[in-house]
Amino acid sequence: MQTNPPPPQDATAPTVAERATARDWAGLALLVLPMLILSIDLTVLFFALPTLSADLEPSASQTLWISHVYGFLIAGFLVTMGRLGDRVGPRRLLLVGSAAFGAVSVVAALARDPATLIAARALLGVAGATLMPSLFSLLRVMFRDEGQRRLAIAIMFSAFSVGGALGPVVGGFLLEHFWWGAVFLINVPPTALLVLAGRRLLPERTERVTTPLDLPSVALSVVGVLGVVYGLQELAAGHESQGSGAGAVGRNLAVAALGVLVLAVFVHRQRRLRHPLFDLTLLTNPRVGASLATLLLVGVGLVGMFYLFTQYLQWAVGLSPLRAGLWTLPYIVLNVAGAMLAPALGARLRPAVVVTAGLVLAALGAALLLALADPQTPLALLVGALSLAGLGQGAAMALVSDLIISSAPVAQTGSAAAAQEVSGELGTALGVAVGGAVGTLAYRAALPDDPPPGVPEAAMAAARPDAHEGVTTAERLTTGGPALLDAVHEAITQGLRVVAGVGTALVALAAVLVAVVLAGGRRGHEESHE
Repeated sequence: MQTNPPPPQDATAPTVAERATARDWAGLALLVLPMLILSIDLTVLFFALPTLSADLEPSASQTLWISHVYGFLIAGFLVTMGRLGDRVGPRRLLLVGSAAFGAVSVVAALARDPATLIAARALLGVAGATLMPSLFSLLRVMFRDEGQRRLAIAIMFSAFSVGGALGPVVGGFLLEHFWWGAVFLINVPPTALLVLAGRRLLPERTERVTTPLDLPSVALSVVGVLGVVYGLQELAAGHESQGSGAGAVGRNLAVAALGVLVLAVFVHRQRRLRHPLFDLTLLTNPRVGASLATLLLVGVGLVGMFYLFTQYLQWAVGLSPLRAGLWTLPYIVLNVAGAMLAPALGARLRPAVVVTAGLVLAALGAALLLALADPQTPLALLVGALSLAGLGQGAAMALVSDLIISSAPVAQTGSAAAAQEVSGELGTALGVAVGGAVGTLAYRAALPDDPPPGVPEAAMAAARPDAHEGVTTAERLTTGGPALLDAVHEAITQGLRVVAGVGTALVALAAVLVAVVLAGGRRGHEESHE
């Protein structure tokens, strides 16, 4: 235990009078609202998609855009909105963004065609990007005491985890009693409360940054990310809009390659700017880079697997949205339990060791889901495998954030926090996109070329685009319906197997990365704190 007197520079540390007041804690409760709605909106459509698809009839490509454009635009605009908050004040940006989020949610709920819903989801992403950097900036103002600030940040991250996990359950409940637009209208009351009470309970930061935003960098980051996403999702759904030939594949690969090229230009520009939009020097720290990569890998691997599992519950098992949501509760409970246990384990063991063990456990759960996935496997076993992955994920991700902040130089902790949010949001959004695209490709490849006995060739062709079309076509057939439905169920299951295999590989890679780079750096970490 440290017994030496504090050094002179600690004389400016918060005094008892500077500890958080009751108003600050009430403000924290208010700030939980945007964190919840952000995370719920990332996953609430998992169970709403089948109902929404039946009403709006989007193409496979449009379905993927409805699912992930929200998360990608949040990720694309996070750094930009963080810098904008430094210029205009985080409270002002938070309140304006919350008002916009509530208003656009109404537009999404009332959408009558896929294009309108995609546009509304995109605007929700832009508005949502204002919330998270603003609220974390306000936490630094409200909680000057280090211990209280850590508790406040822990509450925020717990709210985000719980909201994301409960999104499908909330969506299932609403769809059981209302129409699909209700999954967006639930955003209105909390955003209204935040706007009305925010000026009274939340302080404004007086410091301002006068450095102008580099608008070309903003455009390059967003265009580059969306170019990569567009190419990926069109590779899965391209034949509907462009045909399935080599030409369509080539065009989609070219779009994805163009997105990568634009991102390369973005990186080059950041290196040349005196005041870059994103501080790339932060990534030269191996511990920070490895932690950010871990967030991205786990997000792509496990979120994609969870997304496909929610679709499996409805299309292959035939559960209603509410019952399917209830079957994900064990995953939610164990995910939160892992997150709650992680700090205590990290106090006894090295945090990097806990993260590595959690990732190994998560990879094991994903591998078990891969091995057990079969239409004849009892659902409880599949949920158990998924929940095991959730337990490991919760334990690992609860400590990765601290590893990022503690490994960064003190002067760059703000940039580290922004990079952490971008990596986490991008991993979640990429997980949905990759899971949807890979699952769709695997589904199409698994359907037999020759129709089962009694199934017309036209029906087989109609069932091939995606699981929704497959189940719908089979249920409408007067002859050969059961045979086609069995083939569709097996193809859906194959899609889950493939995505679970991808998830296993990505999480295992993250475990190796943490074990090599982070778990081996104890001495350097301790010296950086002396």
